[in-house]
Amino acid sequence: MDRRKTASVRDVLSLAAQYRAAAAKVGESPFRGKHLPQRLLALHAIELYLDALLQAKGHDHRTIREFQHDPGERARIAVAEGLVLRKRTLAHLATLFSSTEYLVVKYAPELNSTLSQVNRVMATLEEISRKARKMVRAPKDL
Repeated sequence: MDRRKTASVRDVLSLAAQYRAAAAKVGESPFRGKHLPQRLLALHAIELYLDALLQAKGHDHRTIREFQHDPGERARIAVAEGLVLRKRTLAHLATLFSSTEYLVVKYAPELNSTLSQVNRVMATLEEISRKARKMVRAPKDL
């Protein structure tokens, strides 16, 4: 029996909002570089928003963790639960996984030429954060 306490939907949304805010703040930096820190924060926020939505829809935290860093699979299930995303956003989420973007950012930054545009990542984050919060009826600050 697992006795660890799992984070509530509100806790996960709050954490996602913190990562989203951090990604935005890093993006304001005058040093634009390769945007790797901003991208990593944004990718993690995307996962957290989708995780919160799936948890709110009754999916077990163990099942959600099995997705590892696959935002496309999270999104596929979230869409089946009623999340409506633009086709371009869904395609981008699938590309993030197939191109192993999270792994490249975290472990192989020298391969940054294979990454999607950072403004596309931020647009995906903004759409998911807005719509996931709305589906779980969370305040705008989350």
